[in-house]
Amino acid sequence: MIIFPAIDLKDGHCVRLKLGDMDQATVFNTDPGDQARRFQEQGFEWLHVVDLNGAFAGKSENSAAVESILANTTNPVQLGGGIRDLAGIEHWLDKGISRVILGTVAVRDPELVKQACKLFPGRVAVGIDAKGGKVAVEGWAETSELTAVDLAKQFEDAGVAAIIYTDIDRDGILKGLNIPSTLELANAVSIPVIASGGLASIEDVKRLIKPDCAILEGAITGRALYDGRLDPDEALGLVAQSKAAGEEKC
Repeated sequence: MIIFPAIDLKDGHCVRLKLGDMDQATVFNTDPGDQARRFQEQGFEWLHVVDLNGAFAGKSENSAAVESILANTTNPVQLGGGIRDLAGIEHWLDKGISRVILGTVAVRDPELVKQACKLFPGRVAVGIDAKGGKVAVEGWAETSELTAVDLAKQFEDAGVAAIIYTDIDRDGILKGLNIPSTLELANAVSIPVIASGGLASIEDVKRLIKPDCAILEGAITGRALYDGRLDPDEALGLVAQSKAAGEEKC
């Protein structure tokens, strides 16, 4: 179980949105590089970064902020938001991003995702953001007719490194992860699934380390970390204890 701290970028700043609404953004740090360094110092081993402006514009809009993050951490970074073509994928992988997250293009052009997985094995993830059970695209501004499971199954044998599943109806409002829907998706495909949207407290982490969630690769947390509802030491300590207990059983 990997806990991924989130850095969502809007206008060069680290923000958190409420229900994916760009007009409901709270700025938590004006220096993304500093935030990346803090998360590494707290003991996190990965970073989850989203270019929010890019998700709406369809192209990278916070490049300087992303490069500042890369310059201030040695942790692997996964990046999503506005990456819609092979040139964009290659650009960020060459810059040092460990894996790119493809969202809108996974709905619009699934063949491009499959091609990218072949060209860059292990370095392409798919972001599936669901609103009311349907996949949302274009920075969550539009809803498709696809369900999360329908979309995920299109990539079953493509070599996708992970699926980041976000319940938009819970994102940024600290209502807790949608574990049932996340597990439904994880059990429907063989691709590793990362839970996102709503992680609110240590109770969510306790739920994530229960045996039925062992199928998940991890979970993303944002607002709960920034406003102090989730203590990094406590969360990472629980995960480490769970891992050690599992290794003892083996």
